[in-house]
Amino acid sequence: MRPLDGAGAAEVPEPGLRPADDAPRGAAEEPAAAEAAGTPGPGRRWLCGSSPCGWCAPPVGSLFVKKVQDVHAVEISAFRCVFQMLVVIPCLIYRKTGFIGPKGQRIFLFLRGVLGSTAMILLYYAFQATSLADATVITFSTPVFTSIFAWIFLKEKYSPWDALFTVFTITGVILIVRPPFLFGAGASAASGDGDYSVHLKGTVAAVAHAVFAALTLVILRRMGKSVDYFLSIWYYVILGLLECVVVLFILGEWSLPYCGLDRLFLILIGLFGLGGQVFLAKAIQIEKAGPVAIMKTMDVVFAFILQIIFFNDVPTWWTVGGALCVIASSSGAAIRKWCHGAQ
Repeated sequence: MRPLDGAGAAEVPEPGLRPADDAPRGAAEEPAAAEAAGTPGPGRRWLCGSSPCGWCAPPVGSLFVKKVQDVHAVEISAFRCVFQMLVVIPCLIYRKTGFIGPKGQRIFLFLRGVLGSTAMILLYYAFQATSLADATVITFSTPVFTSIFAWIFLKEKYSPWDALFTVFTITGVILIVRPPFLFGAGASAASGDGDYSVHLKGTVAAVAHAVFAALTLVILRRMGKSVDYFLSIWYYVILGLLECVVVLFILGEWSLPYCGLDRLFLILIGLFGLGGQVFLAKAIQIEKAGPVAIMKTMDVVFAFILQIIFFNDVPTWWTVGGALCVIASSSGAAIRKWCHGAQ
């Protein structure tokens, strides 16, 4: 398993993505710790219902992102990168892997860092701009985009089942976004999300997060075992921090949180993100990844509950219907890959 960083979370390979078989001979193998955490052996497939760059951050961590009122999403991402950097640097020094990586893989490490950090920023913005449930549901569309990009860039098989799951996911996203040209102005106004334009921006950011997260997973698939996973995270945090600083400078949004509660939330975002990564790794270590992927869909249920309890925001039936479509797609993909791998 390759922890990702994303919203500080873990980076877990997507359904249908197998470890690269074309890794150069003599390349550094994944450490035993990674294998213990769930790295598939020959003939096994990756299975996970989560997303890089934030999927494995538990719903509680997402709740803290939404609760932070006076800190821009990009600034939250910057703090997240700093927090994770404090963990990654000692690990790289201890493992003596260096900070640059194999010469032939540096371009992929660079792309992984830029795309992964962009996905994280978009996810945090989505959590702030739209409802917690809507943003969480849409992130589960990442497996669909991963299958499509793996088919395009890695020439992996794209089956009729994958096409069916794609249709389910698109249907779910449409039910959540509720575009006026399909549902009429009344459905958008009655959505309960306040300003529909803000809701639309949030959902677009969530979809964009899913796309960038899927591209990140395809790049990880391409690199295979030739790159130490801590080095992959290092590129993510260092490039993510640089990206955040540049964006904050352009937007003029940089400011230290005045509220002590916001500062506490920033710390908790990092802790819960790291905790989500650890528990997910342990789950895949002691159980097959298929059931773990299915249980991961409980994130949506918890997101609905937290949204109701802390924001008094009851999701609409449109959102519930969209969530069911996306969960059906994600769970179906995980079950299919799980059964296929067991044959």
